[in-house]
Amino acid sequence: MNEQYWYLKRCSLFSQLSGHELQAIETSCYSREFSKGEAVYLPSDMSDSVLLLARGRVRICHVTPEGKLAILSFIDPGEMFGELSLFRPERRDEHAQAVEKSLVVLIPRQTMHRLMVRHPDITMSLTRLYGMRLRTMERRLKSLLYRSSRDRLIHLLLELAEKYGRIHGQDLLINTRLSHQDMASAIGATRETVTITLGDLQDEGLIRIERRRVLLREPDRMADCVDYGPLRIPATDIPLAVDL
Repeated sequence: MNEQYWYLKRCSLFSQLSGHELQAIETSCYSREFSKGEAVYLPSDMSDSVLLLARGRVRICHVTPEGKLAILSFIDPGEMFGELSLFRPERRDEHAQAVEKSLVVLIPRQTMHRLMVRHPDITMSLTRLYGMRLRTMERRLKSLLYRSSRDRLIHLLLELAEKYGRIHGQDLLINTRLSHQDMASAIGATRETVTITLGDLQDEGLIRIERRRVLLREPDRMADCVDYGPLRIPATDIPLAVDL
């Protein structure tokens, strides 16, 4: 059986499908490996498929006319991306790039449309996914327009905590690898500004940096500082190093 079948089976979106249905989807898919730094798709590419990340990591970004990179989001194994092609079959708006060696499964738009007709719950899940990502982008845009670099960094840390946060003792661990440069590209700041601001936040007792790990010591207080709203954190204790 093709390994694509197992990647589809592990995707939460397809968890309710039977083996026969997964096999039917698998026959129309194809997979491709991307080396570190390679473009998965460019803004000029046609959006004729939805993509599932099987291995590795992908970042979705936008390049300004001046050539400055702005990171919009990161995609982890088991997650779908490029879902906008299901609702607006035009050219891609963003640039998707492999952060490390990655394997991507491409699912044709027509295949997904047939699946959405047969399974309304999948349609709802995709709509919810798109809505959540749109909400994240709206919050990020407001943060970029109206807040200081310190507040933007706090906002980003809280955003990462909502997606990757794990309870770790009395602290909240951001359970993903992210460099200072990645953070800077996500909030429209320089790497130096991020490094200095992280140090300031640690001095204030809001965060703790330990062995290249970022832990939020007072996430609720941080959320209040930037009017973030209540945090939604899974109560799971799975520590993992964060590259700094």
